[in-house]
Amino acid sequence: MTGYTAPLSDITFVLQDVVGLPAIAWLPGFEEATPDLAASILDEAAKIAGDVLAPLNRAGDTIGAKWDAGRVSLPDGWKEAWDALVEGGWNGLPYPADYGGMGLPNLLNMGVLEMWQSANMAFSLCPLLTQGAVNAISIYGSDAQKATYLPKMVPGSWAGTMNLTEPQAGSDLAAVRSRAVPEGGKFRISGSKIFITYGEHEMSENIVHLVLARLPDAPPGVKGISLFIVPKFLVNADGSIGERNDVVCASIEHKLGIHGSPTAVLVFGEKGGALGEIVGEPGRGLEYMFAMMNHARLNVGLQGLSIAERAYQQARAYAAERIQGKPVGWRDPATPPIVAHPDVKRLLVSMRARIEAMRGIIYETAAAGDVSHAHPDAAVRAAAKRKVDVLTPIAKGWSTETGCEVTSDGVQIHGGMGYIEETGAAQHFRDARITPIYEGTTAIQSNALVGRSVLREAGLGVRELFTEIDATVNAASRLAEVAKAGAALGAALATAREALDWLGEAANEEARLPFAASVPFLHLMGLLTGGWMLTRGAVAAAKGAGPDAEFRKARIAIADIFAAQYLPQVAARFEAIRGSSAAVLAFDDAML
Repeated sequence: MTGYTAPLSDITFVLQDVVGLPAIAWLPGFEEATPDLAASILDEAAKIAGDVLAPLNRAGDTIGAKWDAGRVSLPDGWKEAWDALVEGGWNGLPYPADYGGMGLPNLLNMGVLEMWQSANMAFSLCPLLTQGAVNAISIYGSDAQKATYLPKMVPGSWAGTMNLTEPQAGSDLAAVRSRAVPEGGKFRISGSKIFITYGEHEMSENIVHLVLARLPDAPPGVKGISLFIVPKFLVNADGSIGERNDVVCASIEHKLGIHGSPTAVLVFGEKGGALGEIVGEPGRGLEYMFAMMNHARLNVGLQGLSIAERAYQQARAYAAERIQGKPVGWRDPATPPIVAHPDVKRLLVSMRARIEAMRGIIYETAAAGDVSHAHPDAAVRAAAKRKVDVLTPIAKGWSTETGCEVTSDGVQIHGGMGYIEETGAAQHFRDARITPIYEGTTAIQSNALVGRSVLREAGLGVRELFTEIDATVNAASRLAEVAKAGAALGAALATAREALDWLGEAANEEARLPFAASVPFLHLMGLLTGGWMLTRGAVAAAKGAGPDAEFRKARIAIADIFAAQYLPQVAARFEAIRGSSAAVLAFDDAML
């Protein structure tokens, strides 16, 4: 496996010149996010990614997490890497200084997390889940809960988890059975939870589990679910660590990939009930947990990008060294590396184009999230929130599916050696495969996109996004270097508008039709928004943004490649949606 070098020029360009970190830094509370500070943070994060996290990635895969009698051990170096993040305050980058954070935009945080996830995806899941738990407690926790947990969780001294599903429930959280019985102002939690990422480990002093459970008088369904804080170790009145809570790791899963990340089965209440405290109001647990889930969904989309970047770097390095046959038309007596073969070059260019499209979508979503929280104008905040609602399922669903495609192309470039574990290409492919599944499958993301952002409010958020894309089409039309990409984007946008109208009409005809078309529509939107972000980048480059002329030339060329190779698929996907959705619903289940 090759090492990892953070693509700082690409990350910085998208942050500063495409999605507009300087404008985010204008918002109240983010004034310190100057270009110089951002550059310094990204430089240091890149060193941690390349020097600390990336060297542990292979051992994470080959050795993995180990379970023994309730204890989980991680590969050598894992705890030291976690300690390095804690000592540097990295886990607290997007949180207020009041709790030990840096008070910087989440947009900048995404740039940091991208590098860490590329370097070591399995390791990076722990800070990801911890930040998600911090979000939930920050928004919905009581003042006492914030004072108890956030000063430890924000810096990373204590980790966090998300405990949603159970063996019988799967994605149907209405079927959750774990119980919470009141006792002296707190609650005794009992039940079992599965698929708990970093549910047990010894990297941090404590693990704060956020657990969905039902009170004794709770109604059935999602309205009967409440959210509870259940720490691995109880916390004394002075904030110190107390005795072990009644939470046991019964086992960890044996997985296709991300072997270094312990996916735990947790059992609460084998000795009478784990002690926990309720978050917010009873019956609103699933609503509260969505603060953590939406954070995780965007970050899982980021994983699709990050693992694709790592696979691209691996494939590019291999293609630059591997000698095998002369390309057609090659006249030099010396045989070149396989990067000179037309199809290898096609694969590498298409990998990079999709990576840059994903990076743009994900960073744009994070930027809109910062605006939705921090802008002083309520109307602007509301519009930004609609944009986040539209882009999050695209960022998660399309980026993770695309990440799997890109890592598969990385294996293909290696030929037979890509199927051999020692080269490392297969690990990226295996690690990527979980991303379209967890934190809501692609179908769940597409149902959210269609059900919430398309069918509600007559698709207002989607139409507002289309207006922004229109502005980019117009900007591109005024620049000769970008006119081709702009024209392709304009054609794709016209088709997307047709598709949006069709979904509304289909819902009136048959309620299931839009949902039969939802995954293809999500892919259509991913292609459109990916082309939008690449065209925006090309417009910026044509106007002089970027570190040098060669970089600017590459950004324009990548936008042209995406416009020629992927944007025409928008029309093809719409025709497939319109032509097949009713037929799919009519297909007899007995013939499957």
